[in-house]
Amino acid sequence: MSPTMGMHRQFVRAAMRAPFLTREEEHELALRWRDQKDSAALDRITTAHMRLVIALAARFRNYGLPMEDLIQEGHIGLMQAASRFEPDREVRFSTYAAWWIRASIQDFVLRNWSIVRGGTSSAQKALFFNLRRLRAKIAQRIVEGEDLDIQDEIASTIGVSRHDVMAMEARLSGADTSLNAPMTDGDAGSAERQDFLISTAPLQDELVADQIDSARRLAWLQSGLNSLSDRELQIVEARRLADNTATLESLGAKLGISKERVRQIESRALEKLKAALVRLEPGLLA
Repeated sequence: MSPTMGMHRQFVRAAMRAPFLTREEEHELALRWRDQKDSAALDRITTAHMRLVIALAARFRNYGLPMEDLIQEGHIGLMQAASRFEPDREVRFSTYAAWWIRASIQDFVLRNWSIVRGGTSSAQKALFFNLRRLRAKIAQRIVEGEDLDIQDEIASTIGVSRHDVMAMEARLSGADTSLNAPMTDGDAGSAERQDFLISTAPLQDELVADQIDSARRLAWLQSGLNSLSDRELQIVEARRLADNTATLESLGAKLGISKERVRQIESRALEKLKAALVRLEPGLLA
């Protein structure tokens, strides 16, 4: 038996031997902690209720997480309950603390059961922790003769969509697999799973380079366009830069000149634009 396991068992035995508190003792200790911040009173309250933490933690041991970690998280919930407990409300501390302990353990299970982040809403939590139990219960009703759809019945009971139920079933059906895990196929050699992931998206350095180059080219183009006259700029924009380019005839009619004159102005403007760009960046049009 490992030292850690031995310490865990000693802790559990010590918690189980802790004396119960009467209602009067509990009320007095809670008042001392609330009003005087008496740490000794807090210690007696929490020690007396560690068996409650252990009992609630044991309900979640089938999720594959260490019992010691579940108890530790439950203890955090117990401390949160102690800090918020109002002794004057005539409610036993165990009743109040059970909710905080359970919530703390459930949050820990949701965070650590899988590396894939799951839903954190109350409905998603209820689905995660009750799916197997509800499935078994509904399956028994089907065996007894009821005509039910298991997924629809679970969705209706918990208040989620059928798609949510299907997604949770898929999530719970298998454990996480590391991308660094070796392939089991003998032909793959020493390859890992990530070696077979293919992405057609450009690399991040390529995206950044394209953004920088695009901004630089846009600045060059704007400077080159500034070298054109108003008529030349109007024709170049309509013929070369617009999504729906204009015809020579339509531009001639709009400007009151022939289409051949439009063609000549366009040709001259493009030569001016090219010369301006070469001056700005000699290798740009090479």
